[in-house]
Amino acid sequence: MTVSAPLVQGPFVAWEGALSPSEVDAIVTYGDALLHSKGTIEGKSDTIETVRITDLAWIEHGPETQKFYERLAQIVQRLNTDFYRFDLTGLENLQYTIYDGRQGGHYDWHIDFGHKNFKPRKISLSVQLSDPADYEGCELQFQIDSLPVTAPRSRGTVIAFPSFFLHRVTPVTRGVRKSLVLWATGPDFR
Repeated sequence: MTVSAPLVQGPFVAWEGALSPSEVDAIVTYGDALLHSKGTIEGKSDTIETVRITDLAWIEHGPETQKFYERLAQIVQRLNTDFYRFDLTGLENLQYTIYDGRQGGHYDWHIDFGHKNFKPRKISLSVQLSDPADYEGCELQFQIDSLPVTAPRSRGTVIAFPSFFLHRVTPVTRGVRKSLVLWATGPDFR
């Protein structure tokens, strides 16, 4: 597997091969063993399925997940140093996300505000855990001008973008896509 350097691709930075196959396998094994629940949207209980259909689990920071957090913190630090230079202070808990084609999994256009009790989200990251041959549809897209821009799908790729960028995950039409989503936080922008 070839590890590329992180590259700006329009509205996002893509780092193909940022995680090795064994690192991805470890995350999937851990995430699959967790108790999953339906994804929610703060303040939107009545229209949730028109906006979002996902199953997810939270990977909390602890002794058995320390390796995940350390590796992802290294990735965030490099991307922030090379591209964003935001004032960052930490990571929120990791979100293990599953989009299932049998359920029409998707997440319509949104930005990553975060919960009102947390520090502001500054950099959002999506880690591709599934092989692209395992599903159809389910593209991570960004809306910057009139046409959406689609992120790469190769397994182990990290996509990073400012949390205030408009993005979506299109409906999965076959199979299952798994991803790890995380947010680097910091003090208010000023």
